[in-house]
Amino acid sequence: MDGTTHRYAVECAWSGSTAEGYDAYDRGHDASAPPADATLSLSSDPAFRGDPQRLNPEQLLVMAAASCQLLSFLAVAARARIDVVEYRDEAEGVMPEDDPPLRLTRITLRPAITVRGDFSESRLAHLCEVAHRECFIANSLTTEVVVEPTFAFA
Repeated sequence: MDGTTHRYAVECAWSGSTAEGYDAYDRGHDASAPPADATLSLSSDPAFRGDPQRLNPEQLLVMAAASCQLLSFLAVAARARIDVVEYRDEAEGVMPEDDPPLRLTRITLRPAITVRGDFSESRLAHLCEVAHRECFIANSLTTEVVVEPTFAFA
């Protein structure tokens, strides 16, 4: 590394009124990360009076962990000259209410990875571990992040 500091700016915007109390205000808000054109319409978790049709911050955190593991694995596999032809993850985060402070306590990533070629599952599992160690998001969290990969061969 060359000592560069990477910065990630985002914008969140909400308008409305909280005058009627906790039960009455709209949790909907927008988030963006210029210069990207995409704007996400977000809300809180439906358990906290949010709109179930919108993404919530907890989902975004799990999504960030899954995306980072995907990108880290693809990089590790490419450097190892392994042809990955598909990567799908059904990730899950858990937030128990009986273990204060309220937080995501575990993120489980379940990548189903398809490769072309003759490689051992133990080598692929090792590369998943390397990718996990290199994942910027997992390295940034105190939440336990577990990777449970499965492999298929094209």
